[in-house]
Amino acid sequence: MIILGIETSCDETSASLVGDGHRILSLVTSTQIDFHRIYGGVVPEIASRLHAETIREVTRKALEDASADLEEIDAVAATSGPGLLGSLLVGVSFANALALSLRKPCMAINHLEAHIYSAFMEFSEIEPPVVALLVSGGHTAIVFMEDFGRYRMMGSTLDDAAGEAFDKIAFFLGLGYPGGPAIEKAALKGNRTAFEFPRAMLRHKRLYDFSFSGLKTSVINKVRSLAESPELLPEKVKLDVAASFQEAVCDALVAKTIASAEESGVKRVVLTGGVAANLRLREKLGEACEKKEIRLFTPSMKLCGDNAAMIAGLAFYKRHQALEFIDDVSSVKPI
Repeated sequence: MIILGIETSCDETSASLVGDGHRILSLVTSTQIDFHRIYGGVVPEIASRLHAETIREVTRKALEDASADLEEIDAVAATSGPGLLGSLLVGVSFANALALSLRKPCMAINHLEAHIYSAFMEFSEIEPPVVALLVSGGHTAIVFMEDFGRYRMMGSTLDDAAGEAFDKIAFFLGLGYPGGPAIEKAALKGNRTAFEFPRAMLRHKRLYDFSFSGLKTSVINKVRSLAESPELLPEKVKLDVAASFQEAVCDALVAKTIASAEESGVKRVVLTGGVAANLRLREKLGEACEKKEIRLFTPSMKLCGDNAAMIAGLAFYKRHQALEFIDDVSSVKPI
C-alpha cells in the first residue's frame, strides 16, 4: 500500500510517498527559513501563502522521486493539527481535493502522534509501551504511549516550547535563525558551566510540566547586566551564554523524561521532534537512559523535523487497523 503524505503544520511544505508504513519511497521538503529569518520566527500569514505557492511542486517532485504516478497511490493523508491554522488549511484542502479527484480515501493525521510514530518507522524492534519526549519549535511534551491510539499526556510546557525558547534567545544574542542550530553551533565553542541558569519546575508539584519563559528572562537579564546591549557582549561571553542556556534546557528535558519513564515502569524512551536533532540533548538523554538501563530510540535527522513521511507512515497504520474491522472500506470517510 502506497500512501501520499502531506505536511504543512508550520513552515515546512513536505510531501512523501511511503510504502506499507515504513518504506520511504520519496521525501521532499521545502523550507521557508529564508523568508522568516528577518523576523526571528515564523510569521503565520507568510507561512500559509508560501505553502499555497509550493505545495503542488513539492508533491510533483515527491511523485517523480518515487517514480510513481498518481494512480498508484492508495490513499492521501494530511496533517490536520495541531499547527498554524492557515498552514494546516492549505495542506488539508490540497489533500482533500487530490483524493477526491483520484477517488481515493483522505485521512486526517495528528501531527504529534505522527512524530512519535516516526521512531516506529525506523526501529522494527520498538514496541509499546514507551515514554516519548516530543520537543520542537511549537511543542514540548512528555507522552506515555500505552499502545497505538492510547496515549496519556504526562507533561507539557506551560509557556514557551523549547524550540521557541531557542529561537528567541538566538535572536536576542544575534546568533541567527533558526535558533536551535545557531545555539548548538555557538555552544560547541562555549563553556556550558560558565553561567548557572535556572532549571525550572524540577521540584514543582506539576512534576512533568515544563516552563522556559523564566529561563529565557534569566538569560536576557544576565546579558543586560554584562553589557548595555547583546551587540556589545564579548564574543567569548556570548558563546558561554549560549552553551549555559542550552545546558539548562537539556537538563530540564532529560530529568523530567527519565522521571516519567521510571514512574511509568517502561524501559523504552523515544526522543522526537525538531529539537531532537540537537546533539547535546541526544548525548545527555542517552547517558541518562544508559544509567537507568533504558533503551533510547531517536529517529534519523530527516524524520526529526516536520516531514510528510511520518504522516504517511502513521496513516498506513491507522488505515491498516481500520481495514481489519471495517468490511466496507468506503466508509473510511475523508477529512
